Amino acid sequence: MKNAKFVSGILAIVGIFMISIALVLQHDQITFDHKIISSVQEFDIKNMAASAHTILKKNSTTDDSVSTDSSLPLMAVSMETAPASVIIPPRIEVFEGMTLEELTIKLDRNLGTGYIAGKGQLIATECIQKGIDPYLAVAIILHETGCRSNCSSLARTCNNVGGQKGSPSCNGTSYKTYATLDEGIVGFVDNLYTNYYSKGLNTVDAIAPRYAQSSTWSNKIHQYIEQIRAN
Repeated sequence: MKNAKFVSGILAIVGIFMISIALVLQHDQITFDHKIISSVQEFDIKNMAASAHTILKKNSTTDDSVSTDSSLPLMAVSMETAPASVIIPPRIEVFEGMTLEELTIKLDRNLGTGYIAGKGQLIATECIQKGIDPYLAVAIILHETGCRSNCSSLARTCNNVGGQKGSPSCNGTSYKTYATLDEGIVGFVDNLYTNYYSKGLNTVDAIAPRYAQSSTWSNKIHQYIEQIRAN
């Protein structure tokens, strides 16, 4: 009888021990399975992202009609969090610490809302390419056209923004006419380069004697430049 009780006790202890082992193994298996699933999911996500990137890259080089869905959420990328594969373009300053975009915005603020409004990018681009002070160019345009208030008929009718003389004639006058406003702006900047900057006349005071007969022209251009710089 005693032996039977002893054997029963031993079996009970063994049973409890086996159940404990089974529970531990089950927990370990769940943890292991969870790790596998997580790894697989992470692998799938990475592969999906890489595949999407490859497809977009391939499409961008073969089909210009492919566009992105603007309704999809965008994630901001900073210098600290950007992955090594993200290329952040350098800041390129073109004039007085400003980028071309910043300079364009500044010039547009000063060109007003009249006939020459919104031509800041064209003026900035032409001036930077030819090494001309864009403030000086805009100051002359504003003075010669009067576009801070109401643009002159020479500007509105013949697209002459710099008071230039020459042919073809603007309505039989000695002033030059241009087919479009863009052509007039490009022609004005070309004139500044060809007849002044290329000859070493690259300041208001150096340009004034050849550009205008008025003795007050230089002072007025200086005032416009200061207003543009401050605005």
